[in-house]
Amino acid sequence: MIINIAIAVLLCAWLIIKLRFELQMFQQNSYRNERYAKWLKKNIFAKERIFEIIPIWIIAIVIFFNFNNLWLLSVVPFYAFLAYKLLTKKTKLKLNFTNRAKRLFFTSLGIVAIVSVLYALFSTTWLMSIIFSATICAFLTFAILPLSNIILKPVENHINNFYINDAKRILSEHKDLIIIGITGSYGKTSTKHFLETILSQKYNVLMTPGSFNTTMGVVRTIREYLKPTHQIFICEMGAKQIGDIKEICDLVNPSIGILTSVAEQHLDTFKNIENVRKTKFELIDSLPNDGLAILNGDYEIIKNFKINKNAVYYSLEDKGDFVAKDIVYSQSGTEFNFYEKGEKKFSLKTELLGDYNVSDILACIVCAYKMGLTTDQISFGVHKLQAVQHRMEIKVNAAGIVIIDDAFNSNPKGAKMALQVLSGFTNQRFVITPGIVELADRQDYYNEKLGEQIAESVDMAVLVGKKQTEAIYKGLKNKNYPEEKIYIASDLMDAANHVYSIARPGDTILFENDLPDIY
Repeated sequence: MIINIAIAVLLCAWLIIKLRFELQMFQQNSYRNERYAKWLKKNIFAKERIFEIIPIWIIAIVIFFNFNNLWLLSVVPFYAFLAYKLLTKKTKLKLNFTNRAKRLFFTSLGIVAIVSVLYALFSTTWLMSIIFSATICAFLTFAILPLSNIILKPVENHINNFYINDAKRILSEHKDLIIIGITGSYGKTSTKHFLETILSQKYNVLMTPGSFNTTMGVVRTIREYLKPTHQIFICEMGAKQIGDIKEICDLVNPSIGILTSVAEQHLDTFKNIENVRKTKFELIDSLPNDGLAILNGDYEIIKNFKINKNAVYYSLEDKGDFVAKDIVYSQSGTEFNFYEKGEKKFSLKTELLGDYNVSDILACIVCAYKMGLTTDQISFGVHKLQAVQHRMEIKVNAAGIVIIDDAFNSNPKGAKMALQVLSGFTNQRFVITPGIVELADRQDYYNEKLGEQIAESVDMAVLVGKKQTEAIYKGLKNKNYPEEKIYIASDLMDAANHVYSIARPGDTILFENDLPDIY
């Protein structure tokens, strides 16, 4: 009996550890069963999961062949090893025990308890039955979590609807609030931050913080941060499937919409570029007839799509109503001129580098210009701009090494721009990257192109993850990049340690993307 109880306690501890890990992965997949299933498909045969089957067989044999219970002690080293592996596993994103996460966690434990008790009711050896059924459930936590998610769906919908309706009530009390929506395949977060800085020269501005670009993220911003004194609300709108942006627009009803880009991004869920376009244009479609659409004219898929709204286009390639020209880059930043319909209006200077940044800044200038800010207000705001964290953020560490941190959510165009900026630096140039993801069957194509671009821009390429970076490696070899200049790291820490052991003061390291644990 003592051995059985001890094993039962051990199993409970293992179940909690295992369920917590699966919940962490489930959370990183946005609590979506279909996304979690795709991640699971790639990880279901991980050696740790296979290793879990051994103690299940041991317990089954002891129970069904009525062996001495002392044999149960043989499962202890297996579960101790598995627990040690999970507890010491390095993860970039920790589990955030939100209220939703807690509901999922305890519902899953409830399912395990019900299964164990029901199984025990039909057995004469109830404690052994509980041990066996709990062991099976611990192994099947990857299936129990999605089941809990389905069970809780009506509850989550009810809670979400309450919060959404409360946010709508709050917005209805801000009659004069100007709401600006920003979306795009990429560039939306930087544009949001830049616009907030510039418009703050005249208005009291609130923007969605961090990556609060989902419906519930926007709801939380409204309920927790919106004050009666705010005059403008800048709302970043992210999407991974058709209808996501419409849902946010139905909540906030923007009067100004900025579309930064339409490109092959999140193709795992969108499937094709046309679905991306439809979803991003949900913002433009939602604008009132007297609203204003500000669109990036450098994208043909945007420029060639006819819309029945008041629209203006901005461009770096002289394809719009508002154009940035005479762009000059230097170590101190970027200078350019702002033109409206071919007429130069004023000159601007920013500490930020790269065409990608200039394009995002230009969108903000157009918005500010249309909202009546003076030249001095716009110029001062642009001069104050700082790089958004992990988006082309340039700094010098204590060893005198220049770090270009472009680790957030890399994309083909942004990565190309980052490498162009890197190529302008002197001394040794390093890049550390795991490549670009969420591009479906186009992923290998773009990563191979990334490898070719790296070959033309850097002195050493450090690839994070052998399997993940096979296409980048192929691109490097397409350009006959020297093998001794390629290092394949097991993880980001290995990559950083390798580069820091070689780099000297004045050298430059570009961190291009940093994938979360689910990749």
